[in-house]
Amino acid sequence: MLTFAEVKQNPAIRTYIERADESLIALGFTEHSFAHVARVAETAGYILETLGYPERDVEMVKIAGWLHDIGNLVNRVDHSQSGAVMAFRILDNLNCDPADIATIVTAIGNHDEGTGVPVNAVAAALILADKSDVRRSRVRSKDTLHFDIHDRVNYSVTKSELTVEREASVIRLRLEVDTAYGSVMDYFEIFMGRMLLCRKAAERLGLAFKLSINGQQLI
Repeated sequence: MLTFAEVKQNPAIRTYIERADESLIALGFTEHSFAHVARVAETAGYILETLGYPERDVEMVKIAGWLHDIGNLVNRVDHSQSGAVMAFRILDNLNCDPADIATIVTAIGNHDEGTGVPVNAVAAALILADKSDVRRSRVRSKDTLHFDIHDRVNYSVTKSELTVEREASVIRLRLEVDTAYGSVMDYFEIFMGRMLLCRKAAERLGLAFKLSINGQQLI
């Protein structure tokens, strides 16, 4: 069976991730390169592993996490769908099991808040891992005078932690926000859709989604 380690080391896939992020640099988006996809892969794997899902599901969600943003190579618009099509071809050429391809492609095609739905556990874990990756290091420019709202919000987050509290059936996103750069309201202005999708994803896993900012539970 195809492994996450094999996908992670594949030169062609690494090229697609690099070039996709180059396109986003040109468009002024935050970092979507190896730091992001690695964090998403590991966080998504942690979610399913902590919840006791089979080892193969953990492996598949890590693969999905590593590949989920390659559609930005085509265009930012509908990048989840184009990324799913790209992933299908890549995984098929790597002789991945068809059932695994189906699961991974479904998760990638459903990770964006515009059209995504947590249709299975792998998709749900991918959504939660992706939408929780808010952090200062994703902001490319350090020129705070020219930040847009996305830069301000990401730059204001000095710490981000997603934890599964299995006994309480809760998945909790804890953020520490420096309000000198962005307010809590700024966060909700641009991320409300993502948080609502996270709630649906958590419910798909039998969990309640909770958001805490600076020690205050807001959801």
